[in-house]
Amino acid sequence: MPSQSTATKQFMSRAMSVFAANQVKTEGDDLANWGTDWTKSFKVDPLAIVFPESIDQIVDLVKRAPEWGVALVPSGGRTGLSGGAVAPNQEIVVSLDRMNKILAFHETDKIVHCQAGLVTQRLQEFASDHGLFYPVDFSSSGSSQIGGNIATNAGGIRVIRYGMTRRWVAGLTAVTGTGEVLRLNHGLIKNATGYDLRHLFVGSEGTLGIVVEAEMRLSSQPEEQQVMVLAIPELNRILEVLRAFQNAIELSAFEFFSELALQKVLAHRDISRPFSRSSPFYALLEYDASQFENANETFEAVLEAGNVVDGVVSQSLSQATTLWELREGISESIASYTPYKNDISVRIGEVPGFLEDVDSVVAQHYPDLEVVWFGHIGDGNLHLNILKPAEISIDDFYQRCHEISPKLFSLIQNREGSISAEHGVGLLKRDFLNYSRTNEEIRLMRELKRVFDPHCILNPNKLLTA
Repeated sequence: MPSQSTATKQFMSRAMSVFAANQVKTEGDDLANWGTDWTKSFKVDPLAIVFPESIDQIVDLVKRAPEWGVALVPSGGRTGLSGGAVAPNQEIVVSLDRMNKILAFHETDKIVHCQAGLVTQRLQEFASDHGLFYPVDFSSSGSSQIGGNIATNAGGIRVIRYGMTRRWVAGLTAVTGTGEVLRLNHGLIKNATGYDLRHLFVGSEGTLGIVVEAEMRLSSQPEEQQVMVLAIPELNRILEVLRAFQNAIELSAFEFFSELALQKVLAHRDISRPFSRSSPFYALLEYDASQFENANETFEAVLEAGNVVDGVVSQSLSQATTLWELREGISESIASYTPYKNDISVRIGEVPGFLEDVDSVVAQHYPDLEVVWFGHIGDGNLHLNILKPAEISIDDFYQRCHEISPKLFSLIQNREGSISAEHGVGLLKRDFLNYSRTNEEIRLMRELKRVFDPHCILNPNKLLTA
């Protein structure tokens, strides 16, 4: 087995047949930066980072990889939370950073044809510049990339109204594990010609092919939005509030967070508590400002029914932004605690009972740890964050959390939920896939993997074990 330096030199000599010298990085800091994602809990050991600038270069690399004996890890903005972009075993990281252009805009169809490395926020800005709207939004939109969003079927804060990334992918181009280039659907609305292979790549986490281009649908711009934050006294009241507002208005978002989550945000950011007294739980609602009368009437009704104890409504765009900070600031405010994250989902009607079940498990096994709850409760997606105490080592902390995961996932399995709602499976949840997928499903997924990637060179051991 050659030493790392020998292996690096060997790869560099080969890589020069595909890439220019400035398209390859092998220095330690670069390997550490591009070889990981936001999980920060896995060993990082890539052989090199490459920065292709064309589809032809990616095809060339993929075709040569089996001969060279290297595997490839597709890499976007590296904002994932499941280890899907981690290179732990001398893989070549294929960064799409330099394939970041908008290639065409089909105004009549409201479709943007872009390269996979385009940053999500750039697509949002392009849409806005043309009087349109790209609605998939989340806290990492300033650094995440469209290819990564597609690979994980990213969701975000407005899924209740606009759905997941899948809904907005009108077509895509991908390079399979054999170097074939598939150009799928071509932006068509209607296409009844058999299997829609496009959808296989959405959520595939780079295990079937490298997404290199996409045709993304845009929407008409929504009207001005109003934000309401509600203080909720008991967990089982949340669904009553959701139902009441959904019967009265169309919601763009319905978010949930706990008092502890709010405390962390207030300690981290220079913003004020929304109410004079604390409450166990809070909900944040967003809706069209023109519906304010119906929203206010509904608030009065849920207040009278005892389902909420207080509320505040934005009176300006700046106030709406500040209220959103209460929810969107949570991840940043707890980042220093190195949280162990669980991104899970159940049917919306199952949420209160599921939360109570999980709380009992958490109280039993984590009595000494702080647990922060928040999530997109309007679509059944919850984020459970266990915070690491300063006196516990990161390895011991993660081992302890990982050991209890089966108990949590059993609760999800009992309610036919998902162990990963929007962050993917990657390395973090790969060994627990059977809690959300049957043996038959996993077998078929393996067979699909072999069809598209027979040499098992694309993101090996992510999502599925080799």
